[in-house]
Amino acid sequence: MSLSTAKLAILSSMDDVSPRRWNALVDDEQPFLRHAFLAALEHSGSVSAATGWQPRQLTLWQGEHLLAALPLYLKSHSYGEYVFDWGWAEAFERAGGDYYPKALSAVPFTPVPGQRLLIAPDVDPGEACARLGDGWKALCDELGLSSWHLLFARPAEVAAWQAQRPELIAREGVQFQWHDNDYGDFEGFLASLTAKRRKTIKRERRRMAEQGITLRRLEGEAIDASAMAHFYRCYAITYHERGRPPYLNQAFFDALRVTMPASLVLVQALVDGRPVAAALYFRGATTLYGRYWGSEVVADCLHFEACYYQGIEYCLEQGLTLFDPGTQGEHKLVRGFSPTPTRSLHYLAHPGLATAVARFCAEEARQVAAYRDAACAALPFKERA
Repeated sequence: MSLSTAKLAILSSMDDVSPRRWNALVDDEQPFLRHAFLAALEHSGSVSAATGWQPRQLTLWQGEHLLAALPLYLKSHSYGEYVFDWGWAEAFERAGGDYYPKALSAVPFTPVPGQRLLIAPDVDPGEACARLGDGWKALCDELGLSSWHLLFARPAEVAAWQAQRPELIAREGVQFQWHDNDYGDFEGFLASLTAKRRKTIKRERRRMAEQGITLRRLEGEAIDASAMAHFYRCYAITYHERGRPPYLNQAFFDALRVTMPASLVLVQALVDGRPVAAALYFRGATTLYGRYWGSEVVADCLHFEACYYQGIEYCLEQGLTLFDPGTQGEHKLVRGFSPTPTRSLHYLAHPGLATAVARFCAEEARQVAAYRDAACAALPFKERA
């Protein structure tokens, strides 16, 4: 389908597009791009001009038909992105420039790799990138924005954008993900590990019973208001311990419980039948995403059990083949999570800043590649015969 006559439109709210039209472009692996998720961010006030995340969803229409879309936000800071550009901002502002506001295409507060380019089945990705690229470039020019950033996009989407916009600067990264290698069950997974690591994981899991902790999983509508309220208390503790308020509020999570329960899995840790810690997961068609966690108690190995081992076990029981537990790394590496490349793309309007950032990203890419190689060599799996 040709997009030559399609019309670009910028939406300031998810309320400006129907869930049916928007979700028709979202694949089954991406709960974070569903209309309900993005709308909950807005309705709860978690994203707004006041929080530095101003929605400007970029869409392409043929009459009443939504053909393509790109999540887009105007940012007045770089919090909640997980591809850190604070150094770029500081350097540009020292030179007299204004780095903020900037344009960002990402899922707010959610560093999950996956779909970013939303297109109808008969739309060519390259043509969609061309037209949507015209949209964000015009927005940058009109508002005097310093930059546009695309975070954690799929490799095929990254290639499509680079083909249309050669000036985009690629930045490499690494996340740690677990892949099912026909393990069958958790014991099969343990059998694939070295003896030392296998014993360590078994010991860590035994520590739950030794401390009087039991684990249970709640899914979908079994996650009632009380369970979600307890989860939020735990989640907030994680942020307060770092001396800052949570990115997300309880109204956001309450909305998800009502509007997209089938995507939610809640792991609770209990002592004497009372929940004391919780981890909230999301699930796609073949992928489990571990996103939020917190605890009211200090307990040995509880984080590993609630956030990693419960997730692996759930994937094996449910036939999910990929587990993305979130950012950061070495403590995941030794538990069987493999280093996985990520890539972001960056448009910098100022030629001098673009040149400096391109040099930085080229050097950083060499360091990231070396780190990834070293991480692969440190994986705890037995050598295959």
